[in-house]
Amino acid sequence: MNYNKLPALRGLTLFALLIASPAAFGAEGESFGWVSILPPVIAIVLALILRQVVPALFVGIWLGAWALNDFTLVGLFSGLLQSMETYVVGAFADSGRVSVIVFSMMIGGMVGIISKNGGLQGVVERIVGFADSARRASIATVVMGLAIFFDDYANTLVVGNTMRPVTDRMKVSREKLAYLVDSTAAPIACLALVTTWIGYEVGLIRDAMAGIAGLDMNAYFVFLNSIPYSFYPLFALVLVFVIVLSGRDFGPMHAAEKRARHEGQVAPSAVSTALIDDDMQQVQPAEGTRCLARNAVVPVVVLVVTVIGGLFASGEGDTLQAIIGDADPYQSLLWGSLLGVVSAIAMTLLHRSLTISETMAAWFTGLRSMLLAVIILVMAWALSDITSALGTAAFLSELLGDRLHPGLLPTVVFVLAAATAFSTGSSWGTMGILLPLLLPLTWTLMSNNGMTGAEHMPILYGTVAAVLGGAVWGDHCSPISDTTILSSMASQCDHIEHVRTQLPYALFAGAAAIVLGTLPAGFGIPWWVCLPVGAIALILGVRMVGRTV
Repeated sequence: MNYNKLPALRGLTLFALLIASPAAFGAEGESFGWVSILPPVIAIVLALILRQVVPALFVGIWLGAWALNDFTLVGLFSGLLQSMETYVVGAFADSGRVSVIVFSMMIGGMVGIISKNGGLQGVVERIVGFADSARRASIATVVMGLAIFFDDYANTLVVGNTMRPVTDRMKVSREKLAYLVDSTAAPIACLALVTTWIGYEVGLIRDAMAGIAGLDMNAYFVFLNSIPYSFYPLFALVLVFVIVLSGRDFGPMHAAEKRARHEGQVAPSAVSTALIDDDMQQVQPAEGTRCLARNAVVPVVVLVVTVIGGLFASGEGDTLQAIIGDADPYQSLLWGSLLGVVSAIAMTLLHRSLTISETMAAWFTGLRSMLLAVIILVMAWALSDITSALGTAAFLSELLGDRLHPGLLPTVVFVLAAATAFSTGSSWGTMGILLPLLLPLTWTLMSNNGMTGAEHMPILYGTVAAVLGGAVWGDHCSPISDTTILSSMASQCDHIEHVRTQLPYALFAGAAAIVLGTLPAGFGIPWWVCLPVGAIALILGVRMVGRTV
């Protein structure tokens, strides 16, 4: 490599060396200062410039490993080797991550079977009876996204794969489908009362409050009261409905929709999309195959029922919130995906749609279609581990300080959580790091200002909601986010194009969440005033800047 031909990389490296003072490097578990944000930022910038996420992620991992070796010349080569042997391999060390990989690939295999046996085509023919236009196809996608509320992974994979043939037929762009899938998955999963998110969120709140003197509240009660202050997830859902009902789009999404409607090209031209399309072409039903919708409906219903039932079966407690809080979501997802595949095979053989050899070939092809998503997921997790070792979240938290007016806390926390999730690509990781740090800080600031009465509790609720909302915002905007990656893959949309077209919508909803949500609510404006005002602003905004195709 000729270093002199890479001025941008040279400049970034020099910048890293300039700011990498001895104080910038910390022992394990300590923050590396500004250096800690370089790997994710460079990975994200490169992904947007190159429109290829895999090499961008690898450069970010390599740079992070080099930083952990103090930016020495020897460390440059050592970091390259450690990128693979330590961090990429280490990404498989967590059983939860392996569960997500197995679940995703099993869903891909199930989709391969129900596509080859004609089940998906049968569903498409049924839905097209209602979704006979681009607008109705988009509405059907959103409704299905809200119906599968219990888990964001299941939501993206099931809705994206099921609705893609419908939206393709109605000439809805893959970018639009990916947006609808992504923007109904995490927002509904973090707000609904029985989801794989809730137990995790309530557990974090409970642990954070356990060490706070003078604060004796039920964690589930705090979560329930934080829902009306979850402005970004709520506004993101409102914006989705405004977009599909009005038929208006803006920014790069309008260009994508115009291309799909006028040119008939629903998918952007990209190598990654072509690779997936090649796989899926192999599982199209053969001519003369009976396209029975039940061949697809039964496996999906089995999947959904098993996951929900698994949450109850794997949890213990006397109340619903206690059971869900104790449940193992990964176990439930694995149970659901396994029984979904088994039922897909059973339905296929029962109706003699395929032979056992053809069924297994379709399953393997569907499995293979998820390989690129798995590679990106693993590398995103490796980069997340790098940011953890560099103390990226701790550094961002230190920027918050302890001299703020409590009324500004929800807004500052939202921005901090958004930046952390955007940099690390993990909404759950952001919540896990920030809630234990920020809840005690919030209560301390409230106590110091004599604001511990019931009338000031919205500040506490708003801070909890701001962590959750900021985490979801970063999840929507970051190219290295796992659910964003899965949304792209399930919709068979080029990943960077999905990020590029969704970003203006996320920024719009995020700005409304701050200006008309966290700021006024932090200074005493009731949530029941902020929410309708924000919804009206979104409607008017889309009306002003959006254009029909």
